[in-house]
Amino acid sequence: MIDDILNEADGKMDKSVEAAREEFAAIRAGRANPSMFNKINVDYYGTPTPLQQLASFTAQDARVILIQPYDIGAMNNIEKAIRDSDLGVNPSNDGKVLRAAFPELTEERRKEYIKVARTKAEDGRVAVRNLRRTAKQHLERLEKDGEVGKDDVTGAEKRLDGITKQHTDAIDEMLKNKEAELLEV
Repeated sequence: MIDDILNEADGKMDKSVEAAREEFAAIRAGRANPSMFNKINVDYYGTPTPLQQLASFTAQDARVILIQPYDIGAMNNIEKAIRDSDLGVNPSNDGKVLRAAFPELTEERRKEYIKVARTKAEDGRVAVRNLRRTAKQHLERLEKDGEVGKDDVTGAEKRLDGITKQHTDAIDEMLKNKEAELLEV
């Protein structure tokens, strides 16, 4: 019973860390990366559709991404969605592909992105701590119902604290790497 609670908490914490990793990937650093387009939705025949489903992406060089729509009819909507996004890019359209050229990051913009990264890291840590609290409540309920002893719950809480620390450390490490990537000129 205790192992089930701890395994469930561990699995959910893994998902929280993975969500934080995806959030970090969407933050723009000095290099262009196709994952930066993950959060963009395009109005495709009246339906908001993820851009990944409508086009393929190729990194032409460190600061240019080529976007090849599967349906040429959606080109203008894709271009508009990219322009309206928070990426700060104005794609050029040659009729077949869109070229998204990312300008060099200014020092001020880098600092803004670091603040965004820190906020996303804190959101990830909060999610992990919330999962810890939920698991701890389940353990306390088991003890209260008399299904397990106090010593078992105390040991399980220590294991839960170790699992929580492991996941928050993973998020902190991702934040450290993202900050280093953003400060790299």
